[in-house]
Amino acid sequence: MRDLGPHSVISVVAPFYNEVKNIQTFVEELENEFEKIGFADKHELILVNDGSTDGSDRELERIITEHPGKIKVIHLSRNFGHASAVYAGLEHASGEVIILMDSDMQDDPGFFYLFLQKWREGYDVVYSKRSSRRESPPLRFLFWLFYRILFLMSDTYIPPDAGNFALMDKRVVNILLSLPEKNIYVPGLRAWIGFNQIGVPVPRRIRYDDLPRTNLKGKWNLAINAIFSFSYLPLIIFRVLGILALMVSLLLASFTLYHKFISGLAVKAWASNLITITFFGGLNLFGIGIIGEYISRIYNEVRARPRYIIDRIAEDNTVSGNKQNHG
Repeated sequence: MRDLGPHSVISVVAPFYNEVKNIQTFVEELENEFEKIGFADKHELILVNDGSTDGSDRELERIITEHPGKIKVIHLSRNFGHASAVYAGLEHASGEVIILMDSDMQDDPGFFYLFLQKWREGYDVVYSKRSSRRESPPLRFLFWLFYRILFLMSDTYIPPDAGNFALMDKRVVNILLSLPEKNIYVPGLRAWIGFNQIGVPVPRRIRYDDLPRTNLKGKWNLAINAIFSFSYLPLIIFRVLGILALMVSLLLASFTLYHKFISGLAVKAWASNLITITFFGGLNLFGIGIIGEYISRIYNEVRARPRYIIDRIAEDNTVSGNKQNHG
């Protein structure tokens, strides 16, 4: 059974976006939990300000003074999105194990001890399986549907209902950071890496203000990114549809020519022609859109822009103002 070395720490990485009212409560809950499990002096909090506009930047720097030597705040130059903020935090975490969690109080730090116990048993990744959710029934159904669709379509086994909340060994994090892609779906990449992984059922708590920062459009974009990043099935489907469409068109052409030149019973059918043309035209456009999704991801990768840009880093009442680009 392995354990932390005498000079090792546990890192917690948490992105923040407009959570000024929650920062104090969040940090205090984590500090209380680490004290409860015996790691009061063997942890660090990597808090990433993802371009907040509500004063979170000032509150995050203020909280450093209450917990000297334990908190590092990374300010990004703008809002780059949750996944990019996660990577910014992971790249600055120094712990032997890293716990990734959201900052909206939905991830329960009471499971830290169980995560650590599983890591001691030899698991390199201990991820949460959302055993229950507190959103509205329609939204819960959409989440359930997304995970099942992704499970069926993905080329990689991605456990259903696996969230970002997880403990990862340092070597897993190092490999995750070495992957160059910009279209990031963290649970998918974490599953793709492999190693010894286990899921732990964790109830999803309600947001402290019941006001999600990610709207339906953002959730849709995340779902689409996950599907297109880990599956070629959309292309395969339209390849099959293309073959079926060709067969149908050949049958229609044969039927038309037979009645035109042999039976003499050709009938003008502008309605059926219009339906056929619009159907296959729409099918073609939809297929082009599917291909476009893959091409846009290729374009995003080859232009090689960094995942995020750091404005400054605050730690122990000092601020580093050197902007950093990271790929």
